[in-house]
Amino acid sequence: MIRYCIPLLAFILAGCSIKTQINPAPQGTEISTLYIQDNPEVFMDGLLPEIVRQLERMGYQVKVYKGERPAGVVHHAEFTANWTWDLAMYLTYFRVELFQDGVPRGKAEYDARMGGFRLDKFGPTAGKIEPVLRELLKNAKPIDPPTAPKLGSSL
Repeated sequence: MIRYCIPLLAFILAGCSIKTQINPAPQGTEISTLYIQDNPEVFMDGLLPEIVRQLERMGYQVKVYKGERPAGVVHHAEFTANWTWDLAMYLTYFRVELFQDGVPRGKAEYDARMGGFRLDKFGPTAGKIEPVLRELLKNAKPIDPPTAPKLGSSL
């Protein structure tokens, strides 16, 4: 009997996975301001402020917008996320896409929908999205946005 249970248990546990899939921004991407679209379909109040906090810690200037992308925006990101209940609420899916002039330039996903018996599916959302955001932007670098010259300054 045990001889049959062990392979069955191994098969079940093998199906319990948490996956990340990252297509990072191209090498040398320079971002002066990263605009993040507020997604009204995501019902977790603290997620957007956490994304902004993490990007700012990485050195990016971040601005949030609602609805249509503002005119003149070069780099923007869109995200979605889902949570599930299993003894506690936990992040089951997170995707963020990076765009340059409206063209997709990178995508990152965290997917715990098949997490099943894995206990590491629980825990703070911040710790799950931080490595995903870092990997997405590993080839990019923040640059200071252009500023108008100050009055009285010499050029």
